Amino acid sequence: MSSPRSNTPPLLVREAAACMCDHGGRCSSFEPGHALHLIQSRLASATPSDWADAFVDDADAATGVIRLTAFATGEQIVVWSASGAAIDLAPGTPVALHARYDVLAIGGVRYNVAR
Repeated sequence: MSSPRSNTPPLLVREAAACMCDHGGRCSSFEPGHALHLIQSRLASATPSDWADAFVDDADAATGVIRLTAFATGEQIVVWSASGAAIDLAPGTPVALHARYDVLAIGGVRYNVAR
């Protein structure tokens, strides 16, 4: 005779989950500001008109907060990335921000960001 299985509802499991970046590892979550999902990257590539050029005002590697100024409008934008976008990012660095899918491009590298 087998013992009865105790099923944990999916909601409880999701609430207990934490991204590995909270513990010093790579992002294991695709939530805003964490790991860039392949589909998010492809959608951003498929809609080139939504990219906006910007310059870095300030980047704090400890918190992941990046302050940008949009090139065309002068708008101040603050984004956050847990996946290391702020590391070695100097003020004045040109970047591109995809407004619809929240992707930050620094050179050829793309990051998922949260506004």
